[in-house]
Amino acid sequence: MTFILFKESFVYLVINKMLHRTAITVRFVLNNFINNDSYLYTRNFASKLIFNEYGNPVDVVKKVTVTVPEPSKDEVLVEVLSSPVNPVDINIIQGKYPVKKTFPAVPGSEAVGKVIKVGKNVEDFKEGDHVIPLAYNLGTWTTHMVLPKSIIKKVPNSLPIAEAAILLTNPPTAYRMLKDFVKLKKGDTVIQNAANSSCGQLILQLCKLWGINSVNVIRVRPNISELKQQLKTLGATYVLTEEELRTTDLFKSGTVPKPKLALNCVGGQSSTELLRKLDQNGTLVTYGGMSMQPVKIPVSALIFKNISFVGFSVNIWNSKSDPKEKDRMLDELICMFMNGDLKIPPFRAVGLDNFQEALEVGLLNKSGKKYILEINK
Repeated sequence: MTFILFKESFVYLVINKMLHRTAITVRFVLNNFINNDSYLYTRNFASKLIFNEYGNPVDVVKKVTVTVPEPSKDEVLVEVLSSPVNPVDINIIQGKYPVKKTFPAVPGSEAVGKVIKVGKNVEDFKEGDHVIPLAYNLGTWTTHMVLPKSIIKKVPNSLPIAEAAILLTNPPTAYRMLKDFVKLKKGDTVIQNAANSSCGQLILQLCKLWGINSVNVIRVRPNISELKQQLKTLGATYVLTEEELRTTDLFKSGTVPKPKLALNCVGGQSSTELLRKLDQNGTLVTYGGMSMQPVKIPVSALIFKNISFVGFSVNIWNSKSDPKEKDRMLDELICMFMNGDLKIPPFRAVGLDNFQEALEVGLLNKSGKKYILEINK
């Protein structure tokens, strides 16, 4: 009898210890499973960045876990592959942009993703297709999105992810500003400031492709010779510092025709210097204000040179443009990237877990490289 009791007690202790170890192992596996983004969709979980108030992006943006949404009959579920950190994203989080959000809000203005599920009425897209949203500020800093089939565009899976991710903002901005305000022909001249910016580099590449002279203005910095050479390699006709622009005889000597078009994303004194170089009846297009200084318009420029001053927002253009023209332009830009006629500006890719690094550098705006969130590989 004693032996039987001892035997039963021993078996009980062994089984209990085994169950305890199993429970610890299960908890360990589950914790790693749930916290690992690569398994989120399998577990029906997604990650996204949110902010609940305006402020310093480093302080107010947080990463949260949510349930993966289900597409309706006219929607697709997209696994977001990559999304850039644009200046507009930083400004929206800071509350400095004229687009107000409902909290909690997800940042992110453009992205490329892969279709992983389609609604029953969706025929033009299938699982595995790469797509981009055709509307801005949808909240793309997330692992998964549900999007109406009417606002997405299929892009070639062979188009590199980074090029696809930035396709909606800077390339159309550069394209439209060169096409929509002045009828430029081969041999004409365009002048721009912030030529080393992401958009500026695309502008000078398009100018080269279309046979247009580009005069590219940049700030003085320690690596100025290296930067000048980099921009010339991309296709810049001339690269000048702001100080060199004031004293150059490029236009007086007839080395190049006076510019018919000036593209300004800085404002302040920099835009005034561009204005002084414009030809009679020229046009100055402002599409940014990096200096946070106003564009000052001399009366003489209006009366004696008949200069036109206009603004450009690709967001507004996108909302009002003819869908067929937008689609045609995007297809042309895709071909330019795939043929090597356009090269994406330098960028650094970081995972969603490292979003703080991208926000910190984005605030400084001095890295010379765009940050792209690599959300799903």
